[in-house]
Amino acid sequence: MSSDPLVIFTPSGKRGHFPAGTPILTAARQLGVDLDSVCGGRGICSKCQITPSYGEFSKHGVTVQEDALSEWNAVEQRYQDKRGLISGRRLGCQATVQGDIVIDVPPESQVHKQVVRKRAEARDIVLNPSTKLFYVEVAEPDMHDPSGDLERLRMALQEQWELDEVTVDLHILQKMQPILRKGSWKVTVAIHLGDDENPNRIMHIWPGYYEGTVYGLAVDLGSTTIAAHLCDLATGDVVASSGVMNPQIRFGEDLMSRVSYSMMNASGAEEMTTAVREGMNGLFSQIASEAGIDKQLIVDVVFVCNPVMHHLFLGIDPFELGQAPFALATSDEMRLRASDLELNIHPSAHVYLLPCIAGHVGADAAAVALSEAPDKSEDLVLVVDVGTNAEILLGNKEKVLACSSPTGPAFEGAQISSGQRAAPGAIERVEIDPATKAPRFKVIGSDLWSDDPAFEAAIASTGVTGICGSGIIEMVAEMRIHGIVDAPGLIGTAAQTGSANVFADGRTNSYLVYDGTGKGGPMITVTNRDIREIQMAKAALYSGARLLMDKFGVDKVDRVVLAGAFGAHISTKHAMVLGMIPDCPLDKVTSAGNAAGTGARIALLNTEARAEIEQTVRDIHKIETAIEPRFQEHFVNASAIPNAVEPFPILNSIVTLPTETFNTGGKAGEARGGGRRRRRG
Repeated sequence: MSSDPLVIFTPSGKRGHFPAGTPILTAARQLGVDLDSVCGGRGICSKCQITPSYGEFSKHGVTVQEDALSEWNAVEQRYQDKRGLISGRRLGCQATVQGDIVIDVPPESQVHKQVVRKRAEARDIVLNPSTKLFYVEVAEPDMHDPSGDLERLRMALQEQWELDEVTVDLHILQKMQPILRKGSWKVTVAIHLGDDENPNRIMHIWPGYYEGTVYGLAVDLGSTTIAAHLCDLATGDVVASSGVMNPQIRFGEDLMSRVSYSMMNASGAEEMTTAVREGMNGLFSQIASEAGIDKQLIVDVVFVCNPVMHHLFLGIDPFELGQAPFALATSDEMRLRASDLELNIHPSAHVYLLPCIAGHVGADAAAVALSEAPDKSEDLVLVVDVGTNAEILLGNKEKVLACSSPTGPAFEGAQISSGQRAAPGAIERVEIDPATKAPRFKVIGSDLWSDDPAFEAAIASTGVTGICGSGIIEMVAEMRIHGIVDAPGLIGTAAQTGSANVFADGRTNSYLVYDGTGKGGPMITVTNRDIREIQMAKAALYSGARLLMDKFGVDKVDRVVLAGAFGAHISTKHAMVLGMIPDCPLDKVTSAGNAAGTGARIALLNTEARAEIEQTVRDIHKIETAIEPRFQEHFVNASAIPNAVEPFPILNSIVTLPTETFNTGGKAGEARGGGRRRRRG
């Protein structure tokens, strides 16, 4: 048995014997302990902070004496004077082993530290970015041993950090020599660590020790909006988030409209590619400005998007996605450079696009799978990413199925007579009085209900401007609950419904929500056509989910996760009254927020997650709704509110829905024959 002191690291539990005088950082490296260092043990970066523990540890079979580490030294004192150390902390590169010792590595000192996510049920992110900083000391030029500065920098990286085959772009080489001399041959280098397709690459060089960081972007390129999260690659923190409308909207609100534009215009695809890249660059400038950083420090970007956006962003004509069999140019992950995509950030920045699952199940669905991990779930989980084109995943540890469903833009307020995007002044919450059948509501930007005496003053700056997606869902569901809309989707007359807010509107009836015309504002109503738009959208969503359940051989799911920014604002009860999602206990329906954006952030901050999702996508079984006969059957049934044939026993135990119908000769629960398939997109 070795007589050398025993060093035990927590929380990893790794242990080993080391000679007296061995720096703790050295012991950690030899044992493979997760202890960070940028300066390589020179006492400059202070990343290797550790907490020694003293006393008796029966669990480990050691007693640690007060002199088990070397004494506090001048380097530690200098750092303490300059920055301050938490009481009891030491620097792992300065403290040396003198006796048996138990060392705790705090989370912030771990290389692969956990980045905690806000939702308790979600997995934490392990920080392992593709670009890291390394401090090196480079040999000076020598007349007797001639070599280039780059060759000596490469040698320093190999000797001090074991980084082999380091490459460099011309623009870095052009700036390298003055930086080396300014730093007296001591520099900090940002290295993009190699993968199967790329060698290690120098991204940036700073003279001396650089105390700053580098950044990455996680981008969700959607049909309607582009959302980006700017992340500190050293800490994993989101330092800024922002979004813009996708400028391609002027070519068509839904995906197939854009495919059609490409088909009908010789330069259509090019126009849309240029538009989305310009929009992207505008967003990147905006988010960098908000964070107060130089865009040249953005060295890594991860994109998630649906297949049509994927192709148009890459400059690929989406023609084949507009017709069966919906063939992708490639479904594999992509590794590119920012310059390939004309992105105005660091010229050598690496770009990673997650793999697509199928012709209409894209990289955004793959990102949702990475974020929500249905393949790791013990129970059967349905994950629905609600958007213009809904992506749906159903699975557990046994298998995962996926499909997309063409819901259209109604859930985002489009194609609704008083609909609008979610913005201040938009109605987002609704309640209907069971006695008077009159509505009250909340708008974005105010916490007050519309029947509060202070409401008008609170919304004076915005007014009431329209109804957003979550508002129209609650509105239609409330109208169904209180007998203003029947199961087939027909608004009754004022006499049939007992509501003074119902008025004749041509051959059908409409429902008055708010009359602001006396103050120069809008009259906000819900028309029967609005009901139809919501019916078609929710029928497409439910039918996709029900089809996956058929394929899985089940009639119910254990839980439902609503993903997407829109999904975060949906009332669970109202969504189920509409029949958007399968019958399920309400406490088992949760929101994942922008799960696609979270998946992009995981892939940005942890390169190992990229390999994980690539394998997961290969294992997912894809279902194409366009060729499944039962999809149309489910669609017709799901056009009723909540459904013409599905019993919804859990919902019925919570809410009693009226059985009256307003179409003479019709029976409650029957879907009217006007159900139509919504085109994809």
